[in-house]
Amino acid sequence: MGITGSLTPDQLEFYNSQGYLVIESFASEDEIGGLRKRMDELLTQFDCSVSSIFSTKNQKNTTDNYFFESAEKISFFFEEKAFGDNGELKQPKELSINKVGHALHELDPLYKEFTYSSKVSSLVSSLGYRRPVVMQAMYIFKQPGIGGEVVPHQDNSFVYTDPPSCTGLWMALEDSTTVNGCLWAIPGSHKNGLVRRFIRGENGVTFDRPSPSYDQKDFVSIEMKAGSLIAIHGDLIHQSFENLSAKSRHAYSLHVVESDGCKWAPDNWIQREKMPEPLYAP
Repeated sequence: MGITGSLTPDQLEFYNSQGYLVIESFASEDEIGGLRKRMDELLTQFDCSVSSIFSTKNQKNTTDNYFFESAEKISFFFEEKAFGDNGELKQPKELSINKVGHALHELDPLYKEFTYSSKVSSLVSSLGYRRPVVMQAMYIFKQPGIGGEVVPHQDNSFVYTDPPSCTGLWMALEDSTTVNGCLWAIPGSHKNGLVRRFIRGENGVTFDRPSPSYDQKDFVSIEMKAGSLIAIHGDLIHQSFENLSAKSRHAYSLHVVESDGCKWAPDNWIQREKMPEPLYAP
């Protein structure tokens, strides 16, 4: 396949033992600036009369056809707290969006160029993928003052293959700190396996079992500088808190799965007519 892995043995050992790995300066300032500028352009073009709300607390109640159809589109999702009692936005749309997804990496040339770059492929190759596919991409805003909480979860719950194969790649486009809602994780929790799944049925989406209780003292904060990327094992328990600060926390996130010997689950929320092209193939 001609792809050489970019991670060192020490980095792989840390990833395998802890369930995550931070790679500093993964993206250049020019790349960060380009991705952010392009998102500004997409937001300017966005008609906010056609959108949805995203929530990790009330998934079932806020999921609609717009959400399902976003699997193969560039779609815009508002923060829960973006609207007043009158149903109108309380601030400009640029400060009200939770995220943009989920086919950004396929349909926008700039995001596709970055996603399919050799540096992303080399990282994924280091993790042992043979024919990796990016099933969803998200630009996440974590807006100042209203950026919503993301409850403890595992990426394999939402992006499931048999056997499980998801890895999250989460890149900070702004400094991510404990003040503006950085990621938190339970190191080593990936070794305990998948605890529940988020499934799509005739009546919409739901989790197949209640969430376990987690002790907050088991989580560690993962602060990152803009341009740093964290690889997240699909079974790692991680979360982020509300952003109550005056500074946003923009990020670009990808979820990669193996398509060689792994079957896409028919009850995943993401169902597509055509699978994305692989990052590379053997």
